[in-house]
Amino acid sequence: MANSKRDLFQKRRQRVRNHLRKVSGDRPRLSVHRSSKNISVQLIDDAQGRTLAAASTLEKDLGLKGKNNKEAAARVGAEIAARAKAAGIEEVVFDRGGFLFHGKVKALADAAREAGLKF
Repeated sequence: MANSKRDLFQKRRQRVRNHLRKVSGDRPRLSVHRSSKNISVQLIDDAQGRTLAAASTLEKDLGLKGKNNKEAAARVGAEIAARAKAAGIEEVVFDRGGFLFHGKVKALADAAREAGLKF
């Protein structure tokens, strides 16, 4: 069975999301999106369908536009942790989407953990 890369990505993403629904409880979801040029992350309350906080390399105040490396991912991770603390959020579930937990995604997660988020 020849699946395209996109199909395999979608299956992996859905598998991760279904698992998170089972274990999340009432914690918000920390959702990561990585493109070829940027990385972004959102804190999402699935019960209400609202985005509680977001951070991205596209933001001017971070000065990382067009950067997509481990250092930029780490700065975005630290920023989302600070914004989560400001919103009163301590614990989240980490939604890596269909991306592997390696490289930039791992750097973002590690920086968020070091800045005080628990997942």
